[in-house]
Amino acid sequence: MTSLSEHDIDARYAFARALASRAGARALEIQRRKEAISVANKGLQDFVTNADRECEALIRAAIARDFPDDGFVGEETGRTGGDGPVWVIDPIDGTNNYMRRLPDWGVSIALVADGEIMLGAIFDATTQTVFHARRGHGAFNGDNRLSVSKNDDPKSALALTGHSRRTAIGSYLDLLLRLHEHGFDHRRIGAAALGLLRVAEGKAELYYEAHLNCWDVLAGILIAEEAGAVVERPALADLLSRGGPVRACGPEIASAVSALFHPSPQRRQTQGRG
Repeated sequence: MTSLSEHDIDARYAFARALASRAGARALEIQRRKEAISVANKGLQDFVTNADRECEALIRAAIARDFPDDGFVGEETGRTGGDGPVWVIDPIDGTNNYMRRLPDWGVSIALVADGEIMLGAIFDATTQTVFHARRGHGAFNGDNRLSVSKNDDPKSALALTGHSRRTAIGSYLDLLLRLHEHGFDHRRIGAAALGLLRVAEGKAELYYEAHLNCWDVLAGILIAEEAGAVVERPALADLLSRGGPVRACGPEIASAVSALFHPSPQRRQTQGRG
């Protein structure tokens, strides 16, 4: 496996930030056109647009030009490359929002190297800025350093959640009930990358989804971690191969969040009664 030098990482970090901005600008341009966005159906409530494909092609071509030995994992075109550094890309996270010309979507770019998420960059269409992080160097929105919420009270906390049809609706509805019982307000914005950004910048105390693919969340996970979030996720190899649950919250509210996901025996017994 190829190990990256500090110079190698610096070069890729600058490249990722610029590329996220470029791809985001192109996606915005397509979204703002008067003509209809071309949409194809990959499955029930699972769509891909011409912008997804064009932006992934743009990103892939740029990586192939500047870092031809690096691998690539993209939502729309799959994986190429070997055991060296691997770019993990979601050209548009929040496609269902994007195709309806809603603002909650982003372009997510992460680099995995030496067994870690090494860097991440996300173009956030709601702010039209690039959030970014390099492992061990903090997280930023542009030049502004990010920090998670210090709030420890669920009764003034905001939880962002996600759900896909890969997981049972019953468990998701039960989570919403537990959030309500513990005093959390909650929202579903339809883009995991942006949900993790909201935790990273302290606008939400919790993000959770029961199953996410690697391209949805690797960049957001690193940005949240570097902003001080407590992140629970599968091991990186498992997340890359099959995805899984991801949870991020501020450290001050982590014990209250843990109680949401590990209810007391008495409550579990009550839930089981018909």
